[in-house]
Amino acid sequence: MTQTSRRQLLAAAASLPVLSAALPLLSLTATPARAQTSAGQQVPSLYRYKVGDIEVTVVNDGVRTFPLPDGFVKNASRDEINAALTAGFQPKDTLSIQFNPLLIQSGGKLTLIDTGNGPQTGNSTVGKLPANLNWAGVKAADIDSVVITHFHADHINGLRTAEGALAFPNAEILVPAAEWAYWTDEGEISRAPEGRKAAFENVRRVFKDIDSRVKRYEWDKEVVPGLTAVNAVGHTPGHTALVLASGNDKLFIQADTTNIPILFAANPEWQVQFDMDPAKAIETRRRIYDMVATERLQLTGYHYPFPATGFIEKAGNGYRVVPATWNPVL
Repeated sequence: MTQTSRRQLLAAAASLPVLSAALPLLSLTATPARAQTSAGQQVPSLYRYKVGDIEVTVVNDGVRTFPLPDGFVKNASRDEINAALTAGFQPKDTLSIQFNPLLIQSGGKLTLIDTGNGPQTGNSTVGKLPANLNWAGVKAADIDSVVITHFHADHINGLRTAEGALAFPNAEILVPAAEWAYWTDEGEISRAPEGRKAAFENVRRVFKDIDSRVKRYEWDKEVVPGLTAVNAVGHTPGHTALVLASGNDKLFIQADTTNIPILFAANPEWQVQFDMDPAKAIETRRRIYDMVATERLQLTGYHYPFPATGFIEKAGNGYRVVPATWNPVL
């Protein structure tokens, strides 16, 4: 039998503190790390898909949730609106409006369509575009062009930083010619009803001193390569939709042709309070949705639920939105 010497026993004893000190480290490395909690925040709201060779990224700017105000739909009762909300699995007497600018990458150029609600204070649930662009790996200075569909605040306010500087310092700013003509006309400003004067003042604030940076585009013309402007008036005097085309693929960018789709796609005759010419807006909605449904075009809506893309089919006297299938690869 092997004998253990006194020297071996002493050596073994001397090693015990070292082993015991190492045990906690071994235990920690063997325990899986716990997942971080959400802390009440959502993950970055980005979704990418392809239109031919063009990459599109939906960059969500957030969502506003608020009590259903009187007059939100001018020609429908609260009971009718609540019935539509219930049919869309939304709570009664509550509205949630989302905001979804688009980033287009084509030919090595980056084009942003609409700019969100702009800088916010406090714990706002909107104004998330800059943070989400950052998550996408895109710096504001990387944007080559900003295309504006119309001049409502939730589409243009993101052109300015909280300090008043241009948010996208290297970008050419492209706006509908008809929209620019209306909102910068001194006669229109003087004749505007009291409730619209703040919108005129906001347009002046956003576009102040940058006339030389602003290029006006016409309907039925290419705005940037692959992107063509479409007359979609009614929501505003120069409201513009866009068609993005690459190869055999097309994406119809409806801007605010409808607001919340469970209300205004299903009930295209309803008049949302934001439509400046309600009759013309209804006519435009019908024209565009009939075309999109007939041609089976993929569509994206600024106020559609994220990721804000799908298809339109006729349903009774209105339309139904069929969400596009989520694609994990490009």
